[in-house]
Amino acid sequence: MHFCPSCTNLLLVECGAGQGGESCLVCQTCPYMYPISRPFVARTVLKRKEVDDVLGGDKAWANVDSIETQCPKCRHQRAYFMQIQLRSADEPMTIFYRCCNPECKYNWKEN
Repeated sequence: MHFCPSCTNLLLVECGAGQGGESCLVCQTCPYMYPISRPFVARTVLKRKEVDDVLGGDKAWANVDSIETQCPKCRHQRAYFMQIQLRSADEPMTIFYRCCNPECKYNWKEN
């Protein structure tokens, strides 16, 4: 992507817009034109963002209460729970669970 140096809008490729019928990069809002005299390729490898843990990671589960419920993965009878407001205020809170079994630690949410 190339941007106009005068108004910073995105430049579009227009075939035959330049002098002699050559292709140009053209701004749609101002009269800026940049003739394309030779093929050019630019590749930028974007750095991926790290995925944020929605539930806050292990620290968020440090001081939460537990409840008697069955883990769907290991069938352990106790799980930690946390309520988080994910949607608008008129929607109910979402309840997230984490298995109390230290070997499992499976996370799930209430349907």
